[in-house]
Amino acid sequence: MVVVLVRYAVTVEYDGTNYSGWQRQLNALSVQQVLEDALSDFLKEKIVLHASGRTDRGVHAAGQVAHFDTDSAIPPHKIRFAVNSLLPEDVRIVDMKRVADDFHAQYDVIKKTYSYKMYVGNTLSPLRRLYYTRVLPPVDVEAMRRAAAELVGTHDFRAFCSTGSSAKTTVRTLYDVDLHVNGDEIILTVTGNGFLYNMVRIIAGTLVFVGKGKIPADSVKRMLLTGERKLGGKTFPACALTLEKVSYPDKE
Repeated sequence: MVVVLVRYAVTVEYDGTNYSGWQRQLNALSVQQVLEDALSDFLKEKIVLHASGRTDRGVHAAGQVAHFDTDSAIPPHKIRFAVNSLLPEDVRIVDMKRVADDFHAQYDVIKKTYSYKMYVGNTLSPLRRLYYTRVLPPVDVEAMRRAAAELVGTHDFRAFCSTGSSAKTTVRTLYDVDLHVNGDEIILTVTGNGFLYNMVRIIAGTLVFVGKGKIPADSVKRMLLTGERKLGGKTFPACALTLEKVSYPDKE
């Protein structure tokens, strides 16, 4: 009997607060684990997910993408509905569709978009403590924007990478780095062809340090030229980081 496998791509939204990150681990609960377990339970077969990339402990996702193969003939909308009923409330499949047999959620990525949420205030906001980083006033947003503009383009971002990265190259291309202000909130949005370990969190910390005058205005430019991590700001907390969107070629 010939088994015909079908490949599906799922778009997953999750609150990363209670997880060790996306990737399955031996001694900690991950998003991948709870999602694979729910899919395997419903489909009555072992399901292995291949994601666009991992997110770290505490990082959230509005649009993580992963693919898996199955020999099930159950329509995808029914799989999504059933599996969501088995998942904890902080993880959901928001979209599921059949893709080409050679589609790969990681290797076919052309760009990703992350957001980093901050608010400026002297007082901690209890309702935002799990999803934002507080920045003490004052902060010069225009100085942050000027520094952010230096990041756009293809550069060696080794100064924006924490130790422990397994990346073969630290060269990346950023297509857009935007700072949106809404009242006391500052939302940093970064789109690129790939990201290094803690890269967006280091960018956020460095831009804020520029905006507060803690490091020179040309620090971003100097970091890109020298590769020196010590020239930048601190690595900001994971809780304010969200993987917003993963993009693929139009044919997918």
